[in-house]
Amino acid sequence: MPYTFAMNKVRSIKQKIGYDILNLAMTYVELDKKTRYYGTDVPIFHSEIHMISVIAEYPGVHVGGLAEILGITKGSVSEIIKKLERKALVVKEIDVQNLSKLALRLTEKGEKAHSNHMRYHTILNSMVEEELETVSEHDVKFLSCFLSAIKAKVEKFNESVEG
Repeated sequence: MPYTFAMNKVRSIKQKIGYDILNLAMTYVELDKKTRYYGTDVPIFHSEIHMISVIAEYPGVHVGGLAEILGITKGSVSEIIKKLERKALVVKEIDVQNLSKLALRLTEKGEKAHSNHMRYHTILNSMVEEELETVSEHDVKFLSCFLSAIKAKVEKFNESVEG
């Protein structure tokens, strides 16, 4: 009888881990989707701050390049860029290497938003690092492999239910 109880308890803990992973993912999604100011005077939406991050990483990128990097249409990129221009976060400039194209760059305010966005992610990452501070290297590797395997299985499951 105690063996069955112990097995049920282990099964219950394993199921709880699944729910904990889902709840953690949803918490991150909710945090990421919130409109924030990132130290500026304008609200910046999820799609906008991620486009700002790509422009920061690839200064002088064109609309087509942004679309390719982000996996969205040029039209979607153009619409978001218009909003970012109105908010004075991004400017279009003639590309000196290709005069028929417009290069994108962040304004000073755009740079500030990007910097604060990166600081925000640094804080979140430090929370994870802090929790793992006293954990053995073996356990950290296990956790990393475990999460990667679960992610891969969920992605595969998602593909099978979509198809």
